[in-house]
Amino acid sequence: MRVGLFGAGRIGVFHARTLAEHPDVDTLLIADTDAKRARTLAEQVGAEATDADTLTSSGLDAVVIAATTSAHVDLITACLDANLPTFCEKPIALGIEETLAVVERVEASGTTLQIGFQRRFDAGYWEAKRCIDTGAIGTIYSLRLASHDPDPPHDEYIPTSGGIYRDLHIHDFDVLLWLTGGTADEVYARGSVRGFEAFERHGDVDTSAALVTMADGVLAVLTGGRHDPLGYDVRTEVFGSKDSISVGLDAQTPLRSVEPDVSFPDGSGYPGFIARFADAYRAEIAVFLDVARGRTENPCPPREALEALRLATAADTSLRERRPVRLEEVGVATG
Repeated sequence: MRVGLFGAGRIGVFHARTLAEHPDVDTLLIADTDAKRARTLAEQVGAEATDADTLTSSGLDAVVIAATTSAHVDLITACLDANLPTFCEKPIALGIEETLAVVERVEASGTTLQIGFQRRFDAGYWEAKRCIDTGAIGTIYSLRLASHDPDPPHDEYIPTSGGIYRDLHIHDFDVLLWLTGGTADEVYARGSVRGFEAFERHGDVDTSAALVTMADGVLAVLTGGRHDPLGYDVRTEVFGSKDSISVGLDAQTPLRSVEPDVSFPDGSGYPGFIARFADAYRAEIAVFLDVARGRTENPCPPREALEALRLATAADTSLRERRPVRLEEVGVATG
């Protein structure tokens, strides 16, 4: 396969190495707005650097988009115009209408667009999904989801991030919908600035919590934060009538027990998201290449990404207006 990669930043570097090592990839072409950065990465992984404007006309079989969020829609559109199977890191866009336009075009064209929600490919989350789908959990009562970064992003990133619910918690919203197979009915979100005034200057928060009520009555509680001194902390707990399970509870969980005679964790915390989800990132790219070759169905279509964005948008409204927000207020019909 001839595969193109847009973006040579942090996640782009990881995807480049994954693609270069994959047995189905014969040729990898890399483009970035910073041509020098693209050349450097191409040299490191044995790929070819090319111009971003001509990448989609280079006889490719598939494209991976790992560029900055603001470039996603234009790059997706270029790939759709070239009828190329495409993988794009989340989000499609920060706005509902812009995202919906892309979703509708993808569905009308029949072209593949897989969105990068890597938690769906993590072994722990996959096992949790199996437990739920097989009935081993029984009736789901509630879920707890935590996403805490080790360090806050740099100041320049904050005003372009979309806010904590669209940036950090979008993964929680996606995995909540994916695990339960349900739809959300209402969200009540709160937030505060507890340590980093840059977030307040940009109308954002560094500490967050939300209660999501699903249409079937399942309750989910989310917590988030931009600073965890012990490391990157992403966990999900599912409580049911037959079993209770946890994802992300291991030797590197950045959570210290103070119970007598308990030593937990017994290792250092994860330094960041790539260290925590390296295997999941590799797995989602491998699946995408199978999707591009017609070997399997798209496991993360764009409409499901739209639903996660609707939840994040409702959370933003709830945070701003200090009230519960029903998903029907976010004016996009599902289906």
